[in-house]
Amino acid sequence: MTILEVTGLRKTYTTRFGGNKVEALKNVNFSVNQGEYVAIMGESGSGKTTLLNILAALDKPTAGSVILDGQDLTKINQAKAAAFRRNNLGFVFQEFNLLDTFTLEDNIYLPLVLAGKSYGEMSQRLAPIAEQLGISGLLKKYPYEVSGGQKQRAAVARAIITHPKLVLADEPTGALDSKATDELLRLFSAINQGGETILMVTHSVKAASQAKRVLFIKDGEVFHQIYRGDATSEQLYQKISDTLTMLATGGEGR
Repeated sequence: MTILEVTGLRKTYTTRFGGNKVEALKNVNFSVNQGEYVAIMGESGSGKTTLLNILAALDKPTAGSVILDGQDLTKINQAKAAAFRRNNLGFVFQEFNLLDTFTLEDNIYLPLVLAGKSYGEMSQRLAPIAEQLGISGLLKKYPYEVSGGQKQRAAVARAIITHPKLVLADEPTGALDSKATDELLRLFSAINQGGETILMVTHSVKAASQAKRVLFIKDGEVFHQIYRGDATSEQLYQKISDTLTMLATGGEGR
């Protein structure tokens, strides 16, 4: 079942004082099925961040549509956008975006507090998630008291505790060491196997090689895509590396 449908997406920015126009996205088309794990890759300036901001209902496209579970994100007004994001999307950021004055537990609870959930329901939701992510014993600690990998696991818990339709991850391994990266990618795979739909923007070939499908963006368009199929992570890693080389040397997608 298709949960996300992106059609004819364009985004044009006009430079200061109405000068030159910059076309960040030209004609982006792709869909994501429920339960998929999709990575998006591309060089800096290719349009990945712009695309992610539109998918997160943080920015409006110049043209095109983004349908999430039957609702067009481009038609949501600003007043309702925050509630829509809270109810439908989970976010995992490179820099964690945790509040230092809140415990990990309170950081994780925040979207549920904003949604008006009771403490009993929040606690009931958190217990199995914290156990799965290995942070049950850290919940009363503050972000400055734990490692980067532990912060990111708390951020993942915050992203999935709302039972979102789609988890958007922006360079989730970018601030982690190799051990914490391996652990986070293992958890992402487990979360995906549990039914979560994940869309991850990353520069990391290692991170992308854990996904089920990889989309490559070049000059504001979907240039190429690779399906995992029966490939191992090592085989997918090599395919991704070859494609990125092709992108960098101006080759044509297939």
